[in-house]
Amino acid sequence: MHRTPLIFWSSLFIVIGMAIFLHKSIQLDFPLVPDKETEAWTVQARLSFDANKRNVKAMLYIPSLTPGYSKLEEYFISGKYGLNVKQSDDNKTANWAIRKAEGEQSLYYRTTVTKSGVATKWSTVPSYPAAPSFEEPYATAISKIIEDVRSQSADTYTFTYELISQLKSSDANENVSLIRGLADSNHEIADLVIKLLSVAHIPTRKLWTIVLTDGANNAHAKVLIQAYNGEEWLTFDPKDGSAGIPANHLVWKIGDEPFYEVINGKNVELQFSVTKSYIEVLDVAKQNAKQTGSFLGGLTLFALPVQSQNTYSLLLMVPLGALLVVFMRTFIGVQTFGTFMPILIAVAFRETQLFWGVVLFTGIVFAGLLIRFYLENLRLLLIPRLTVILIVVVTMMLLISLITSRLGIDRLLSISLFPMVILAMTIERMSISWEESGAQSALIQGFGSLVVACFGYLLMTNEHLSYLMFVYPELLLVLLGICLLMGRYTGYRLSELMRFREMKSVKNKS
Repeated sequence: MHRTPLIFWSSLFIVIGMAIFLHKSIQLDFPLVPDKETEAWTVQARLSFDANKRNVKAMLYIPSLTPGYSKLEEYFISGKYGLNVKQSDDNKTANWAIRKAEGEQSLYYRTTVTKSGVATKWSTVPSYPAAPSFEEPYATAISKIIEDVRSQSADTYTFTYELISQLKSSDANENVSLIRGLADSNHEIADLVIKLLSVAHIPTRKLWTIVLTDGANNAHAKVLIQAYNGEEWLTFDPKDGSAGIPANHLVWKIGDEPFYEVINGKNVELQFSVTKSYIEVLDVAKQNAKQTGSFLGGLTLFALPVQSQNTYSLLLMVPLGALLVVFMRTFIGVQTFGTFMPILIAVAFRETQLFWGVVLFTGIVFAGLLIRFYLENLRLLLIPRLTVILIVVVTMMLLISLITSRLGIDRLLSISLFPMVILAMTIERMSISWEESGAQSALIQGFGSLVVACFGYLLMTNEHLSYLMFVYPELLLVLLGICLLMGRYTGYRLSELMRFREMKSVKNKS
């Protein structure tokens, strides 16, 4: 048969499996190793005020878009207050209300974020502003500054950067020195830059961030400037003109509006607190997949109930064990009793551990063989004979469990997890092979099954492989493609070198 269909299907399965694997690991940041941790920041906003037996309404801006960060969770602690969260363009607000409140009141918003490479796109498309008016001599100085900046820039980005640089320059000319006297604080400088950019008909807005510093109980908001270039918003620090949102800055809100508004409340205070912790990278990746709406990222086993997750964490390792059997039999030439029997024994080894598993398997099979040979004298039919062996195996397992329980050897109590039917069939097949092919063939196949089961146990209990198969179940397609390719191998096995060793010695003598 032509090999083209085989190559096509195996390549297709491998390519699809690897494409999904790379998409989840690179674009969705699913980790490749278990228990990998990353830093997370918990930011809390506390809005406190005094109420005087009247109805109260409170509004607080909360993070909506968080460039460079992904929100893992958010909580509202508001007691008996009603809560309504509203989204408006790039901003989001939490709105509390209560019919009657008295005394000191506290409303909390808390969110946990972590760094993320998921792209954030601002949704607001602004209109071009009208130029503000200034009195003389400021109007003439501003006009000259705008003319100088425009001659030394090529686009919105360079224009904004050059404007801030001139305002902060130590070698400022008389025009810049005059205008710079209008602003002292960073907030005033940001307002001044926005006004000057409006003179150049560049849409601008303020961007407020919270600096993520571990253990900050009274964190302060920092103002940045955004300028629109016709396609996207560009962010600048009015302090030094540096572009982009600085590291460890969480975007909180956009615009000139105050952070909060409280109706029928006095002595209002807003306090930000920040603390750092560590969480698993896998939790971050799952949240990123959810936020981006990734279809492939949403098809994860973590969506299943916990009981099902535990089941599949074991079942997903069985194909790996079966692939090992294919390799051992096709390329090495190890003889076993069937394909799945060694893998099922390896699964039982997961509970008994390798040493005691080998001891129990060898002891039960040996005892079962002795009973099987005795049953041969009774000339029983096949089905009754298998049933008798099964009952004997269960009885031996029960006796071993009772005895080891009295001796306090808890590990041997796991013998009940051995697949009883497989043990009974192993005893039957080994005895038949003993009769038909001799003791040597039966022992070779039995020993080969045990060896493959041991290797299968080591493979299937590997923590890293188990993690990869559970998080990336699409690797089953890769295993399928590899198995298809291995299925057409017709070359020599490694064990056949022993078979032809005598031929080689005879050739050398001749």
